[in-house]
Formats: sequence, C-alpha cells, structure tokens
Amino acid sequence: MAGPTLAFEAPPARSPARGSTVRRLLGSPSGVGGVALLAILVLAGFGASFVTPYDPSAQNLSATVRPPSLAPIDGRVHALGTDQLGRDVLSRLLVGLRISLLVALTVVPLSTLLGLTVGLVTGYRGGWVDAALMRIVDAQLSIPTLLLAVAVIAVLKTGLPQIVAVLVIAGWPGYARVVRAEVLALREREFAAAARAVGASDLRILAQHVLPNVLPTVLVLGTLHLPVVIIFEAALSFLGLGIQPPTPSLGQMIGQAQDLVWQAWWMPAIPGVAITLVVLAFNLVGDRMRDVLDPRLRGVGPS
Repeated sequence: MAGPTLAFEAPPARSPARGSTVRRLLGSPSGVGGVALLAILVLAGFGASFVTPYDPSAQNLSATVRPPSLAPIDGRVHALGTDQLGRDVLSRLLVGLRISLLVALTVVPLSTLLGLTVGLVTGYRGGWVDAALMRIVDAQLSIPTLLLAVAVIAVLKTGLPQIVAVLVIAGWPGYARVVRAEVLALREREFAAAARAVGASDLRILAQHVLPNVLPTVLVLGTLHLPVVIIFEAALSFLGLGIQPPTPSLGQMIGQAQDLVWQAWWMPAIPGVAITLVVLAFNLVGDRMRDVLDPRLRGVGPS
C-alpha cells in the first residue's frame, strides 16, 4: 500500500521547475527582450487614459494630415502627426493599443477556461460525452472566423462585447483538442491508476493530478494565442466589423488611412508597426515559455 500512496500524494515532479520559471524565462536574450517590450507596450496601452497628449477624438481641421514633427501647430505638438481630421495620431495609437490588449487579455482567458473544461471532461470521461463534444468542436473548427464574425455581428451589431464573443467562439476548440489529447494519455499513467486504487474520486484526480500536468501546455498555448487574437481583432476593425468610430483601434486606423498611403505614410505605418511590436513581444515570450515549460525541450523527463 505504501507504493500507491506515495504515487498518489506526489505524482508530478514539477514543483522545483515551477519555482524557477520566471528566472529561466529571463535566462535568454529573447526572453528578456520579449518581457521588456511587452511590459512597455502594456504600460503604454493601459496608461493611455493618463498619458494621452490630447483627446483622441478631438478634431482640428486646420491641422489635417500633418507629418510627425515636434514643431507646434496651433499650440500643440503632434509627435506622430495628425490624420485626415486633424486628430493626434499618438493619442489614438495609445487608445488603440489599449483596445487590442484588452481584447486579447479577455479573449484568451475565456477561450482557455472553456476549452480546458471541455478538454478535461471529454478526455477523462470518454464515451458518448467525448463523441458529442468533439463533434461540436469539429463543427466549430469548420467555420471560418471571418464568416462567423459576419454572422454574429449581423445579429448582435458591432462592438467590443461582440468581438470578444466571436474570438472566444473561434478560439476555444483549439484548447479543447490539445487538452483532450493530453488527458487521454495522463489518465492511464501510474499516478492516476494509484489514485483510483486508493479510492480517489474522478474530480480529485482531475484537480490534483491531471490538471497540474496539463496547465504548462495550456499556458504556452494561451501565450501563443494572444498575438493571433490581436491580429484577428485588427483585421476585423480594418474591415469595419470591429471597434467603431469614434473609439480608435489599430486596425481601424490602418483601414481609415488605406487611401492615403502615399500622401501620409505615417497614418497606416505607425499603427502597423504597433501591431507588429505587440505580436513580436507575445511571440518572443510564448516561444521562451515553451522552452521553459516543455520538459522535452529543457531536458527533463515527463512527470
């Protein structure tokens, strides 16, 4: 009885690794660069309410389409220029960055929670529950995200909640599939069998033994999902299906400037660079977290 009890009490040997995750995350130039860049962007985005130079919706028709300059125009300095309505590009950029980050940081946790729950249930229970839920996942994966967005927005109109709903619906099946595959393997491992042998309930096995082994994979998947969400949000806003004026968003700023690429290069280029930097930061952090948390990549055997 002693053997199964020991396996039941401490199945995965991941605790020491978790304690040094942050140190190992910052143990490479890419990790440090990604975290630093992401921190700057998050501070800029969520501090936009306090640091925007001017009202992002305020128009000044006497200062339209002005290039980036530190020279005052009507007593105002537009470091990143103005758009076709004389609105300050820097102020709009900061608010648009906040919108993109807010959407991503809302969609990914909701998608993760829904996909993780479905994956745990289907992978552990199997049978008709697995078959039914996986057919729903297959059906959802067969619907293009853009088509889904058009259908949802046609019914619910445009807005931030609708964008979040579309991207959550589009994102959760990927988590469900990955988690289900991991649970199918974990439920047959020795520590799960030992837990069942001593009378542990299915809920306890899932919570104490399966879930801790699945979470690193889900965490990496979520980090890599963040830039995908940002790109989708920008694409929807670019097409006029996302955030609506007067609230600025990065994709909307590019869409409004598509006819002025040659006359006012800064209008599409600056939000485009912002999207690139956000995606780059999340990708750097996500790749480094994969290296840190995947035992196959850091030379640690499976738990």
